[in-house]
Parts: sequence; C-alpha cells; structure tokens
Amino acid sequence: MEFPKILLDKISYNLREKNESISIAESVTSGFLQLAFSQMPSAEQFFKGGITTYTIEEKVKHLNIDFDEAQATNCVSRNISEMMALNVASLFDSDWSIATTGYATPVEESDKEIFAYYCIAYRGTIIRSDKIELHPLTKAFDAQKYFMEYILGCLRCEVKRDHSKVII
Repeated sequence: MEFPKILLDKISYNLREKNESISIAESVTSGFLQLAFSQMPSAEQFFKGGITTYTIEEKVKHLNIDFDEAQATNCVSRNISEMMALNVASLFDSDWSIATTGYATPVEESDKEIFAYYCIAYRGTIIRSDKIELHPLTKAFDAQKYFMEYILGCLRCEVKRDHSKVII
C-alpha cells in the first residue's frame, strides 16, 4: 500500500516543530492510521503509539468506554469516537489524538451502510468530530484506506493551526 508521502511529511514536520505528540485509537481503520504514522519521518519523536480495539469489551477495558452506551450503539457513534480519542490521549499522555469507529462493510448493524465516525482531539479538547459515509458497494480495504487518508488530511489542517489561543 502506498501512502500520501507529502501529507505524511507535513504532519511529521508540524508535530516535530511544535514538539507535540500524538496517539491513536482505531477500530474501523484496523491499524491503518498507526501504520501511516510509522511511515512518517522521525515518527519516534512524536508518535507515542496506538491501540486497535474491535470488541465492546476491549473498548471498555482499554479505553474506558461506558459499557451501557457501547452496548446501545454497538460501539459506533460520534460520542464513542470522541471518548476513544480523549481516553487514548490520556492513556499515552499525548497532546493530539485520533480515534475511529464504524463499519467498513455493509452489515445488518450498520443498516447495510459503510461509514466511520472519527475524532481529532488536542490537549483534552475535541477539535474535529464527524462522520464519513461511503457507497455501500465500496470494498472494505478501499473504505479503510479512504477513511485513513481523509482523517490524515483533516489532521494536517489542524496541526498547522495555532490551537494554543483557543485551548487553555
């Protein structure tokens, strides 16, 4: 798999310039974001690590997701992605965090739709949280790759901004 090199280079540059770190919690992207970060120049200077959790039990255990809410939503909602992002930042003690949850295949639980919720957080504040929807005939690998590239593009926009004036 090829990665958008210029995008990765710019994210790496901005995080290193600001001396800031990042961590990742993934479900629907199955480690694609962590793999992308491992391809960035000098990743060891800013990428603290990540976790891929698929089951409700693992999200509850490792990311402190509320069990009742997780069970009610099959662990797929905007709020779940936001809690995953905030909690992975705490787990890895990072400035930035990203979280993803959703469906890469059209299953009964997703009403036969393919979509992902993602969240980007900075120092305990949700910076961006949204839903990405794809055509239900999209192949799983292509959906995961698209989600990864889309989220990296969003992160690129955020890391180049000065969030210090907004966040106390």
